[in-house]
Amino acid sequence: MVLRRRPCVAVARLTTMFWDIGGVLLTNGWDIDSRKAAAEIFQLDWDDFERFHDASFANWEKGRITLDQYLDRTVFRQPRTFSREEFTAFILAQSQEYPQSRAVLTELAGSGQYFMGAINNEPLELNEYRIQKFELKPEFPVFFSSCYVGTRKPEEDIFRIALHVTQKLPAECLFIDDREVNLESPRRMGLDTIHYQNPEQLRGELTSRGAKLSA
Repeated sequence: MVLRRRPCVAVARLTTMFWDIGGVLLTNGWDIDSRKAAAEIFQLDWDDFERFHDASFANWEKGRITLDQYLDRTVFRQPRTFSREEFTAFILAQSQEYPQSRAVLTELAGSGQYFMGAINNEPLELNEYRIQKFELKPEFPVFFSSCYVGTRKPEEDIFRIALHVTQKLPAECLFIDDREVNLESPRRMGLDTIHYQNPEQLRGELTSRGAKLSA
C-alpha cells in the first residue's frame, strides 16, 4: 500500500486588523440610552421620538439622509423651546473615549506590524466628528463606515468592500467588535474575529495570536 502525503496548506499570517469603534474604542454614538436621556432632558414624547427614530436612523446611518433631515423627521416635527444647535450639541457630547482599549489600538498601530482599518456603523456627521475629536486618523488610514459605503454591519457587503479595497485575503484579517451578531458574517467569510468584552480580555486574545503588546 502506498501512503500518500497530504498536501501542505499554508496558514496565512495575520497582517490586517479591522476594528469596530462604538462599544470598543469609544462609547456608542447615539444609542438607546443616549436617546432616552435626550427625551428626558428635552421633554420629548419617548414613544413618538423612538418611532420616528426607528423609521429614519438606517437611512441616516447609510448616508442617505443628513443630520438635518434626521432631526426634521424625529425631533423638529413641531416647534420646540430649544434649538437645533442645542440638540446637536447634546448628540455629539455623548461620545466618550475608552482609554484602555484605545491604548491597545495605539500600541498595535505604532508597532507597524499590521494594516489597521475601521469597520463601523455611523451616520456621516457623527462619524466625522468622532474621527476628528478623538484623533483616530493616526491609527486608521481607512474607515469603512456605513455612511461612506452605503451598507452596514452585520451585512456581508461592508466586509466584502473592506477586503476588496484593501486587497487583503480573509485568512490574513482579524475583525474586533463588541456585538456577537456583527461577527457572524466575517467568520463565514473566513476572517478571524474577537468578541470584545473588556480591554484585558482584548489584550489576552491579541497576545494569543502573537501580537506584541506592552503590559
